[in-house]
Amino acid sequence: MSTSALEREVGGLEYLQRIVAGGIAGVPIGQTLGFRLVEAGAGRVVLAGTPDARSYNLIGTVHGGWAASILDTAMALATLATLDAAHDFTTLDIKINYLRPLAPGTEVRAEGRVLHGGRRIVLGEARLADPAGKLLAHGTGTCLVVARDGKAAR
Repeated sequence: MSTSALEREVGGLEYLQRIVAGGIAGVPIGQTLGFRLVEAGAGRVVLAGTPDARSYNLIGTVHGGWAASILDTAMALATLATLDAAHDFTTLDIKINYLRPLAPGTEVRAEGRVLHGGRRIVLGEARLADPAGKLLAHGTGTCLVVARDGKAAR
């Protein structure tokens, strides 16, 4: 089971739906950090995960980098869900607002969605919430759309 973008021969949404269905392996960074893709729709994805002890900082809460990673992944995959097989993307920037500390062992959901899908730049947002639906962090970011053959974007 491969997750290499170089081997992706279908549109982004179909590719992500295959991951959700278990037909191909999940996102490698998610395997490392303990989150997985659980839903994929047009311009929208949901990730779920629980940070483990490797994600803690010295004061006993989850490091902000863990939250930033799941939010960045949610925004990026929402972008991928809008692309055809001839296009990829790369993150240009992200901004994260941390609203509440993420307690160790808390299962969270990150919902990413595309706010604006341009020809070259896609604007997205992602929300990280606890099981009660309380917002823990919010992110916005932009992705650059690139043709897989290195030529001009869509």
